[in-house]
Amino acid sequence: MERATFGGGCFWCIEAAFEELEGVESVTSGYAGGDTEEPSYREVCSETTGHAEVVQLEYDPDRIAYADLLEVFFTIHDPTQLNRQGPDVGSQYRSIVLSHDDEQRELAEHYVDALEEERAYDDDIVTEIEPLETFWRAEEKHQNYFEKNPTDAYCRMHAAPKVEKVREKFEANVTEA
Repeated sequence: MERATFGGGCFWCIEAAFEELEGVESVTSGYAGGDTEEPSYREVCSETTGHAEVVQLEYDPDRIAYADLLEVFFTIHDPTQLNRQGPDVGSQYRSIVLSHDDEQRELAEHYVDALEEERAYDDDIVTEIEPLETFWRAEEKHQNYFEKNPTDAYCRMHAAPKVEKVREKFEANVTEA
């Protein structure tokens, strides 16, 4: 098993989308990229910790490649929005890839370069690519939030479309229900 860590807006949405994928064994919502130890949700939302809302995946590289995870990540969020995703505004919602090793960093950098070269987006990609220092698990109420709260208005408007996009675009990689 290997790990990958991504931030692209609210972790509820990103978590729900990645949970759809075959080979992704677990998705944990949390915080990373900042300098405050054991941050709380409220602290991260205050934008004083430097942390982003992120998800950490545990995945089987024999069943899904890191490059495939990157493709999903860059499909389910807008990497051109600086410190925001849709209605969520603040540095905690920034687009960020936190690499676990040099190979992940290089793959992410090459992936972004390829997207820029093919002009995949109208605007420049602002995704940060940094080494992961420490991942802090979010509070229990944030884990599997979409699964536990499918009728929540925010989930219906923001998480559900990301899940549907994964189901449609990556149908061959989606787990059977």
